[in-house]
Parts: sequence; structure tokens; C-alpha cells
Amino acid sequence: MNKTFEKLTPWLTKAYALNAALILFEWDNETEAPEAASALTAHAIETLSSEYYKTIINNDVKKLLKQLATETNLTDKERTILKDLQKQYDSLEPIPPVKYQAYQGLIARAPAIWAKAKASDDYRMFAPTLKEIIEYQKEFIDYRLKASKGKRRPYDLLLDDYEEGFTMQKLDVFFEMLKEEIIPLIQMVNEKKDKIDKSYNYRDYPLNLQKEFNRKLAKHLGFDFKRGVIKESVHPFTTNLHNKDVRITTAYHENNLESAIFSTIHESGHALYEMHIGDELTATPAGGGASMGMHEGQSRLFENNFGRSRDFWVPLFQDLKDTFPESLADTDLDTFILGINKSAPGLIRTESDELTYSLHIIIRYEIEKMIFEKNADIDKLPDIWNKKYKEYLGVTPKNASEGILQDIHWACGNFGYFPSYALGNAIAAQIYAHLKQVMPLDDYLKSGNFQPINEYLKDHIHRFGKTKTTNEILRDMMGEDFNPQYYIDYLKEKYETLYRYL
Repeated sequence: MNKTFEKLTPWLTKAYALNAALILFEWDNETEAPEAASALTAHAIETLSSEYYKTIINNDVKKLLKQLATETNLTDKERTILKDLQKQYDSLEPIPPVKYQAYQGLIARAPAIWAKAKASDDYRMFAPTLKEIIEYQKEFIDYRLKASKGKRRPYDLLLDDYEEGFTMQKLDVFFEMLKEEIIPLIQMVNEKKDKIDKSYNYRDYPLNLQKEFNRKLAKHLGFDFKRGVIKESVHPFTTNLHNKDVRITTAYHENNLESAIFSTIHESGHALYEMHIGDELTATPAGGGASMGMHEGQSRLFENNFGRSRDFWVPLFQDLKDTFPESLADTDLDTFILGINKSAPGLIRTESDELTYSLHIIIRYEIEKMIFEKNADIDKLPDIWNKKYKEYLGVTPKNASEGILQDIHWACGNFGYFPSYALGNAIAAQIYAHLKQVMPLDDYLKSGNFQPINEYLKDHIHRFGKTKTTNEILRDMMGEDFNPQYYIDYLKEKYETLYRYL
């Protein structure tokens, strides 16, 4: 280990411990904590966040970062940690510690407020909190821009926190490409949507049996229950402390079989990435995904490219029927495959099909741009949201719960995150095309053999953590950078084939 870097280690160790405590509070808030706990828990989170801030932002760390910037004998791991730490330092240092602590308390309380507003279908209950979060975000952006003396756009700064290098300029091109290519395909498919009957999906599926099957499903994919757990939450998510403690959640609905199944597959894709991070990287700043887009690329690869294929269900479908013999008695595999791939414009992002999914992301992206680039009126966001849904998907929310309040992300302050979902779809399609070239992927799926698939993903993507960028991973694995054409080609081939004879 570099001797100067070694002096940084105690600060990194403390920062990790504090972050782990914050992660556990977040996990508990979303899964086990009683409703009345949120306000007092927020005070603990404020204190821990303040300590985290002081662990990263202090003269000793500042001095060491300056010294290490000139070092030439750092390992790849050390360089990656240094890069991540420097980015955190540059992001946090301009923000007054009192402001940072108060904001962390706010976003610790906000999800409970959002959940109540959603349950009550009342945007006005959440709007004041959302305004406060956005005001803090804008204030922090101003601090950061002044400190960097750069000419970056406000929203670009937020995008960079999740997907480095993907500015509004690049995303505008990407999203316009998707709209140009996908909207006509959606229109073609929508004309035939009534020819697919998926009424089986909305029958009675007891929750205890769903939980039993979803546990089997996660194990089938390679989820290691010695290093991971599955719980329930309103909004499914994945979190982890290190590669031996990875946690996922799903949400079960008695009259919607598909919802929990694909949430479990999706979150298992995230979890496998974290479980496969190299032991030498885990529990360090380098021990995460290369980017949010690459992380979503793994979850979408499992959920859509694998999970909605016929081959994937060949070894699983009979078990599904045996679990729910009455509800699936008249449903065969071909009917099921058409059903899980049925495309129809809908209101809920997490329940949307893979063809229309990215339009949900485009709507959120455009609204976030309006908030941070044009100072959109927060009170008018529901109307803006509804108009965009009508314009892009031809549907209009009947209430706030299925409209502006459907996602938790803004309550957590995660502005700039949504584009990573669409990038993840494109990355997944690109990796899927590569896997079909380098292995008998269809045969592995038909036989339920995920070991060689997971080993390949581990060897070429997961184990590197953040030591490689998204483009470096793609380039080293398949010889080219991010290329969204794979995504467009995949959607066209899939849906034109599925709907050709209907």
C-alpha cells in the first residue's frame, strides 16, 4: 500500500462504518420500523450524517488528497478510491455542515410523509416537503458551482452524481433517438394489445404462496441466502453493507402475480452484482457498481432480457402452475409468455412493459430539467405530469397516487437518478447481444443453469467494482463503447416477432 494512502485508511474506515449505520437506518425505515418512529429516527440520522460529513471534510483528508494527487505509484484500487473520495470531497466541501445535516434529516423524514400522501392520494400533503427538498438541492448546486468556478448547468451537476459524463446534451440525443424509433413501434403494438389475454395475472394469488415461489425464483437466479435476505417494502429496492450482506425487497399484490415476480428478478440482478464485487474492493469506496446505469443494466438484463424470454420459463413454469393450480389451470406456457410481454401504455412505471418503460423515464427526465433549469412551479407538477403522460403514452392519471406520487425517489432527494434506468435498459440489451455470441445462452436458460452466466458476468463486470468505468467494461468485454442501437434492435425484433401473427 502506498504510504501516503495508508494515512487515509483510518478516515475511510470510519466513513464506511458511519455509512453502514445510515444504510441500516434506511433499510429499517423501509422494511421493519413502525410508522411513528420516523421523526425521532431522523434525529439519529442527522447526527450520523454530520459525523460522516466531518469524517470526509476535514483538513487532514484535504491535505492527504492533495498529496496523493501527485503520487504515481498507486494501485488501481487506490486510484479508484482516491477518485471517488475526491468527487465526494468536491461535492460536500462547499456545503455548510449545518445545512448538510439539516438536509439529511429532511430526507430521512420525507419518505414517511410521501407514503402518507400517496396512501391518502393527496399531493398537497407532500408538496411542502418536496419544495423544501428542491430548495436545498438548488442551494447546494449553487455552492458547488461557485466552488468549481465552472460553467456547468445545474441539472448536469445532478446527473453527474449518478452517471458521470452523461450530460443533458448527450441524454437529449439518446432520448430523441428512442422516441423516434420506439413510439411508432408502440403505436403498432398498441393496435393489437386487445388480442392478448392476460386475465390470468389478476386472479387470486395468496401472498404466502407468492413469497414461497419468489424465494425459489431468487435462488434459481443465483441469489445466495447465506449472504442476502428478502423483505417487503412499498417500493422494491436493493441495498448492501458489503458483498456478504446484500438485501433486497419486493412488494406483493394478491391480484397481480407478475408484479412481485419481476420485482424479485430485477432486484436479484442488482444483488448478484453486489455479491460478486471482489473481496479486496468490498467495504471500500471502490466496492460498488461502475455506475448506476451499469447497475440497472444488470437488473434489467435479468428482469427483461432473461426473465421475459420463453427459454427462461421452460424450467420454471410447471412449478409456478403447481404453486397456483387453480388460478393458472387454463394457462399454458405460450399464453403466459405473451402475457408477461404484453405491451400497453400504462400509468405506473414499475408495472410498465419493457417497450413503453423508457417513455416513463423520459417524462421524469423532462420534468426534472424543468425544475432545475426553468424553475417549474412545484404546485403545478401534477398538471405537468398528467399532460406529459397524455402526450407520450396517451393515458392520464386519475389521481396523484398513480401520477406524481408514484415514485419515492424525489422524497429521498434522488434527482438525476431516473435517466440511469433508461441507460440501463440499453446497456442490458448490449450485454445480452454479446452473451448470445460468446455462450449457448438459450440452452443455459432452458436448463435453468445460471452458474456459467453468473460466472461470466462476475469475471467481466461485477468483480471490478468501480475500478472500471461503464465504457471500459463494455470495451474490454465486447470491443465497443455504449451503443443504444442494440436496445432499439432488440425491441424491434422482439415485439415485431411477438405480435406478427396476432
